[in-house]
Amino acid sequence: MKKIGVLTSGGDSPGMNAAVRAVVRKAIFNGLEVYGIYGGYTGLINGHIEKLEIGSVGDIIHRGGTNLFTARCPEFKTLEGQQKGIEQLKKFGIEGLVVIGGDGSYQGAKKLTEHGFPCVGVPGTIDNDIPGTDFTIGFDTALNTIINAIDKIRDTATSHGFTYVIEVMGRNAGDLALWAGLADGAETILIPEVNYDMDEVISKLNRGAERGKKHSIIIVAEGVGSAIEIGKIVKERTNFDTRVTVLGHVQRGGSPSAFDRVLASRLGAYAVELLMEGKGGRCVGIQNNQLVDHDIIEALAKKHTIDKGMYTLSQELSI
Repeated sequence: MKKIGVLTSGGDSPGMNAAVRAVVRKAIFNGLEVYGIYGGYTGLINGHIEKLEIGSVGDIIHRGGTNLFTARCPEFKTLEGQQKGIEQLKKFGIEGLVVIGGDGSYQGAKKLTEHGFPCVGVPGTIDNDIPGTDFTIGFDTALNTIINAIDKIRDTATSHGFTYVIEVMGRNAGDLALWAGLADGAETILIPEVNYDMDEVISKLNRGAERGKKHSIIIVAEGVGSAIEIGKIVKERTNFDTRVTVLGHVQRGGSPSAFDRVLASRLGAYAVELLMEGKGGRCVGIQNNQLVDHDIIEALAKKHTIDKGMYTLSQELSI
């Protein structure tokens, strides 16, 4: 293999740039040419492809977002769109592709794999919802952004005696909510993987108030529903002074943490190693601090799960 490509797709996450840097420099170190595909699968279809040099990825390891840009691409879900993408890859002589992104990005890599084009997926998403890896690139940074925000909100909640309902991202996965809630001592954590009883949520708030507790924090994963609606229910059923904060896209931005920079560097370089060995249709990850790779089709057939033990612990510590 002489030429490989790299693209970032779907939602951006802190550490994507570090992964791109690792792909480019690992490849060049081993004598390969690297081509950057700008704008995800949309850029692939439209031929927005440029050769990258060592200096192309200088001074980006500490930057959030993605210098290759990203976009949603409904067209790539079609056979015609996929064939256009493959034609562009062949036009530039690209023989293998590293795809950095989340579930939707992996689906695109899976389609290319089914068409016989070697792809390796690198998990880049703050949601931490990709099977086959303990952590995804961007999760740690987003988690710390959430924790910093909750710490500040708690100061106001304590000062005014407010009950705060805070909505965090994560799509249909509750990892961000669970980890942030446990780290910040939230009284209640609502995640899509576990059914919740609103009566119990209200009872816990009332029990806290009876023992003199003047403020509470409720963390809601976006996959559960609207924090605004849950906040209305809490206000109506308790008459507590209730406030709602939806953290939104602030969770996606910012300089990546040391953990995410190192993780991205390791996974990006490992993806190049697999392509050099002639292996496509794979996705890389980290399990028990060891680099692993899986068949991308088999990985996507599995369902992401949370650590139920952590959820139980959060309940035990928030009595």
